[in-house]
Amino acid sequence: MTVGVLALQGDFAKHLDAFAELGVEAVAVRRPVELDALCGLVLPGGESTTLSLLLDSSGLTEPLAEHLRAGLAVFGTCAGLVLLAEEILDGRPDQRAFGVLGVTVRRNGYGRQLASFETELDAAALDASLSGDPGGPLPAVFIRAPRIETVGPGVEVLARLVGPGGEDGDVVAVREKNILAAAFHPELTADRRMHRLFLEMAGE
Repeated sequence: MTVGVLALQGDFAKHLDAFAELGVEAVAVRRPVELDALCGLVLPGGESTTLSLLLDSSGLTEPLAEHLRAGLAVFGTCAGLVLLAEEILDGRPDQRAFGVLGVTVRRNGYGRQLASFETELDAAALDASLSGDPGGPLPAVFIRAPRIETVGPGVEVLARLVGPGGEDGDVVAVREKNILAAAFHPELTADRRMHRLFLEMAGE
């Protein structure tokens, strides 16, 4: 099984390292022809507007849209989530998105760079979707992260922030059919549960 990581901009190298830790071949994707051999593709964090422009200039936008419609498994993290969302709030007029994930997201919804934070998430639903033993709270790094404002009826919630009183907070990881997405950067921690779930999706 071969998975790809979009390598136009952003922290794609950390995703490649994560797959290497899991013993899976992963390739950097920069050209349309490289999509054809993939079982799945990661759209990494970075700057969502820049990524959308680079997808256009590299000729990847339409081929990738076709692969998504055909069922290619895709994993969007941070800016990658924005690229997949049906609706983007506070986006730029020149920003493009694939509109294949039934969520509304607010770009930079948790603030700018100085508002970045680390936390642990309630990941019981994620563990229920995975084979193997549950792993407890999921460590997560949020950097200029998008906020998921609404979740459509066909979208499964996989992880949430934990509120100050222990109550459920914002939805931060979701799955819909062949699409997995997170508002945070799972590649920046040692926990590989999100990458493992994506590999299970890509193998289906």
